[in-house]
This record gives sequence, structure tokens and C-alpha cells, in this order.
Amino acid sequence: MTRLPRLTADVPGCGGAFKLVPEDFEVEELPAYEPSGQGEHLYLWLEKRGRDTREVVRALAKSLEVPEGDVGVAGMKDRHAVTRQLISVPARAEGKLPGFALEGVRVLWARRHGNKLRTGHLKGNRFQLRMRGVKDVDAAREAFSRLAARGVPNYFGEQRFGREGDNADLGKALLLGQRLPRKPDRFERKLYLSAFQSRLFNRALAARLSGGTFDTALLGDVLRKEETGGLFVCEAPEVDAPRAAAFEVSPAGPLFGPEMTPSAHGVAEAEAALLTEEGVTLADFARGRGETEGARRPYRVRMGHPELTPEGEDLLLAFELPRGAYATEVLAELLKDG
Repeated sequence: MTRLPRLTADVPGCGGAFKLVPEDFEVEELPAYEPSGQGEHLYLWLEKRGRDTREVVRALAKSLEVPEGDVGVAGMKDRHAVTRQLISVPARAEGKLPGFALEGVRVLWARRHGNKLRTGHLKGNRFQLRMRGVKDVDAAREAFSRLAARGVPNYFGEQRFGREGDNADLGKALLLGQRLPRKPDRFERKLYLSAFQSRLFNRALAARLSGGTFDTALLGDVLRKEETGGLFVCEAPEVDAPRAAAFEVSPAGPLFGPEMTPSAHGVAEAEAALLTEEGVTLADFARGRGETEGARRPYRVRMGHPELTPEGEDLLLAFELPRGAYATEVLAELLKDG
């Protein structure tokens, strides 16, 4: 993967190792709502170790004898971690739940609700991370406090791009109507197309970080309201700059597609240049149909309840991030090793 510019580039890497065991990385979903106790769907609060979400969905569907498509998740969670998340299944399968068994997975509770879980039905995630053998605690503290003050650069993490790092290239080929070595299934198709959008967003964010403007309201920027998520185009930077400094609004970068809110002026020119460099046009994204409708993603996200605690030679980090943001980007700012 290409080395990305960092907000804390002038702060030395703190040294140390991360994720030597799954317990070094704990993630807990912050649900968008609690199950009501009534309805045609059953919400399962699951804890898992050494399993990715898709693997658990398959095992649940098989054990409960329901189609995979009837199993709902709000977000995908890492295999190499201890994670707690909601998964929904049809309530008609409740009687078969005691027979579900998968090593590394526990059902902590089950409650009914009226609707199936959909992607994005969560506020965010709470992370608890252990960095082992940290050499420079002061450097870690400085980088962490800067992220808390200015926001975490909202890069898509490397896991978005696949083990071989080629998901985005496969997505680009799909958009250009090219044949892949093997026909992707529905999940893979969505993954590849999203990875290509993500690579373009990361490039746009990298340019803003390099230019020192990732948290600055520029003329023509699409700005996102922190409180409501509403979008508007910046036509008066002198008015919007104080709001950006106060974290009331943030510049939002491109997830290209026909329904993406267009930027204006020099910002639109820079985004158009990204497409030209990749050899694609905005019209090509129509080939992705519902998978590449387009959207805006903030260039930065706020860390909620940040805590940094030394423990011997280790550092314990705890913080919340909104859905879609990657905790590994916080670590990258502290470690500086990639």
C-alpha cells in the first residue's frame, strides 16, 4: 500500500507492537437503537474471537436453517480481535438458537425487534487497544492529544483493499466493463467497487493533508454538519472557517457516483483531476448501479471519550469513532510505521 500522509507527521513514532493476540484489539458496537422486545426479527448480541462477521453469518444461517440474506448486520468486524456486535435473524428461527455453536463465538443475549438490521444501523464503535513495548510515551501522548483536538484523518484502512491489495483494481475493472479472472459473487462485487471508491477518497484526503487543509473550509467544498450530517457547498470560507475550527462542520470528500453532492470551484477541479488520473469518468460509476451511487465522507472524524493510560511498558487506548471510521488509523498516527 502507498504510504499516506499523516496529521502528526512531525511527531516521532512511539514504537511498540500491536495486536499480538486478539485481546489487544477489542471492539464494541454502539447500536443506533435498542431492540424493542417485540417483532419478527431476533437481535443477537454476539461476542467473537478469531472469526470475521461474514463467517458468523454463514454459520448462523446454516444452523438456524434460514437464507443468508435473511441475516442482518450493522457493520463488519475484524477476525483478529475480540468484538461484540448485533446480528439479526428471523424470529421464526428462535427455537433453533440453542443448537447454534461455533468455536470462538458466544451469544450474550437475544431480543426481538420489528426490523432487520441493515448496514449502517449503528452510531459507531468503542475501541480498547493495547500497544505493547512502547518506547516513547510522550510522543504517543502528543499524537493522541492532537487527534483528539483536530480529528482523526478518515482514511479507509488497508483491510478495505484486501490481503493482496488488489480489490480497488478489480473494482475499477468492473466499472470499465472489463472481464475479471473469475466472476465475483454479489458480496465480492460490492467489496471491489467500494474499494475503488475508497482508494479515490484516500487520494483526495492525502492531498488535503499534504496541503494542510484537511480540516479547512475551502471555497467550493462540500461541508458536512457534525450534528445532523447535512451537506452544503461552501460559498463563503470566511463564514465557514470558524465553524470548521469549532468542529461544527467538516469538509467531506468524494465517494464518486451519480448521486454524490457535487463540489464547486477549485475543489471540483481537483476532484475531476483525480478521475482523469485514474482513467475513469463520473459516468462510468453508473455501471456499478446501486453499489456506486455516490456519497460524501468527512475528511476527519471526532474521537469520543479518548483515554490514554500507561501500564508498565504498554499503553492502553480507549476511544469511540463514528461508523465507517477505522481505529487502525489512530494507531498509524502513533506508530508511524506504515
